[in-house]
Amino acid sequence: MLSVVENCFSPRTAAFFDLDKTVIAKSSTLTFSKSFYQGGLINRRAVLRTAYTQFVFLAGGADHDQMERMREYLSALCKGWNVQQVREIVAETLHDLIDPIIYDEAATLIEEHHTAGRDVVIVSTSGAEVVEPIGELLGADRVVATRMVVGDDGCFTGEIEYYAYGPTKAEAVRALAASEGYDLSRCYAYSDSATDVPMLESVGHPHAVNPDRALRREATLREWPILVFNRPVRLKQRLPAFSMPPRPALVAAAAVGAAAVTAGLVWYASRRRTAATALPG
Repeated sequence: MLSVVENCFSPRTAAFFDLDKTVIAKSSTLTFSKSFYQGGLINRRAVLRTAYTQFVFLAGGADHDQMERMREYLSALCKGWNVQQVREIVAETLHDLIDPIIYDEAATLIEEHHTAGRDVVIVSTSGAEVVEPIGELLGADRVVATRMVVGDDGCFTGEIEYYAYGPTKAEAVRALAASEGYDLSRCYAYSDSATDVPMLESVGHPHAVNPDRALRREATLREWPILVFNRPVRLKQRLPAFSMPPRPALVAAAAVGAAAVTAGLVWYASRRRTAATALPG
């Protein structure tokens, strides 16, 4: 059980969550491959390849080289995709595809951190068009995600503007701490992958969740708590908290550009204060 509600005079704090295999049981991006196929964005061969990639990812996690190959493959795959069409497909299939694979344990932690007065930030290597709606579904306050370059025609160019991976996740966490006044020594972080060690070690309360072998070794050496999440459950089947009106909520993107991080600046979307603020699809 997490600590009691933060004292109102204490520095602000946050809980930073990796997404894939930490909050949800699969790769968020690869989960939508069938929907992208049905929407005409990819062919059957690409569906089969992403299914295989998903299997490898779930079987043993992905090391740095595998993640780099996945990045190159996915960035090439989505070249020419219409961004608005991607957002519409994700919005239409979000509840069917993502809701059933959210870990009950992760949803409970998110509730507990909110109850304790902490912001919840999703920090994911997956693309913003996928991560932002998932963050809203989870009731997150902010999102940091990979951003692809969008051309004047509204389509992805295949180039990456910001890659939320490895050390850049830690940079994003520190940038948010600087802009939002988070006391990182009192913040929490959760991840399944050794590639997220820089993010984990940037906070005072790191946790390994369903860790890959390398992260399990690291967590054991550093005496970090190791958590096992294995109960995916639909949010509406959980505790009554999820039948309550949603938090005043998330946000469009929390993209952090590499140059902006260096300057100590961050682009983010904080909670909407009025219903008039529109959220992109």
